[in-house]
Amino acid sequence: MRDIAVFSGTAHPELAAEICTQLGVPLHPVRVSRFANDCLEVQLQANCRERDVFLIQPLVPPVQEHLVELLLMIDAARGASAGRITVVLPHYAYARSDKKDAPRISIGGRLVADLLTSAGADRVLAMTLHSPQVHGFFSVPVDHLHALRELATHFKRYDLADSVVVSPDLGNAKEAAAFARMLGTPVAAGAKQRFSDDKVTISAVIGDVDGRDVIVLDDEIAKGSTVIELMDHLRGRNVRSIRLACTHGLFSGGALRRLGEQEGVLEIVCTNTVPIPVEKRVPKLKVLSVAPALAEAMRRIHNGESVSALFG
Repeated sequence: MRDIAVFSGTAHPELAAEICTQLGVPLHPVRVSRFANDCLEVQLQANCRERDVFLIQPLVPPVQEHLVELLLMIDAARGASAGRITVVLPHYAYARSDKKDAPRISIGGRLVADLLTSAGADRVLAMTLHSPQVHGFFSVPVDHLHALRELATHFKRYDLADSVVVSPDLGNAKEAAAFARMLGTPVAAGAKQRFSDDKVTISAVIGDVDGRDVIVLDDEIAKGSTVIELMDHLRGRNVRSIRLACTHGLFSGGALRRLGEQEGVLEIVCTNTVPIPVEKRVPKLKVLSVAPALAEAMRRIHNGESVSALFG
């Protein structure tokens, strides 16, 4: 793969290094410095001219710092005459801002998509966007991967005869149904109403969960308020055990500890789309790698092959 050049921002260099190991290419260095007035400066320290450039940067806390860093990386690659610039977004944090559900609020998911395109991105490779419409916010091609295959491979090791996949809300029910088909289990969903970022109410669980082993599937877990609310209802239905699964394990504000202490929780499974510091991890946590999937998608993009074939 001679004409490929891969760079990583400071958000998740470990994932970028793992992707490059899968591809068999070097991870080129990036110098990020800060002026006295607090402005960032980025220098890509490898030749980009007419090369297929991939910039790996999940938008994780501090999100705004990493976003500006990514924009500067794109601009640097464009100024260095890159042949094509593909932004690899393992986690697109602004995808949650995908609709105008209150007066005078911004739609950040669309705005940030415009910023990435204006900076010079020719293509985007994303992993498990919060909702399908976010794909349409980009005016450049988007390859949208899901981590369901990695999660399903993990859970197939268990006896799933009496298991059920549960989505915390109806908005995620389609993905939960696809996951349930992979596992050969039924699916259920919570009826959720959100009042604020950390205040939700689940009025009921729709589906047969009584006496079953439950796998709760969500796209991301941040503070864990939705999942904790759901588990209260599940315990009221006398479920036998609970396993939690998500693509993006943000686990902010001590969420991992709180989830791990919940009654009946056997396991918390997520992927490495976002970095999880060692000091935040708990014994019940299992982190799966999406580096092989991202690397294969990048290889296919570079070679002009079908990425959708990965879902076959």
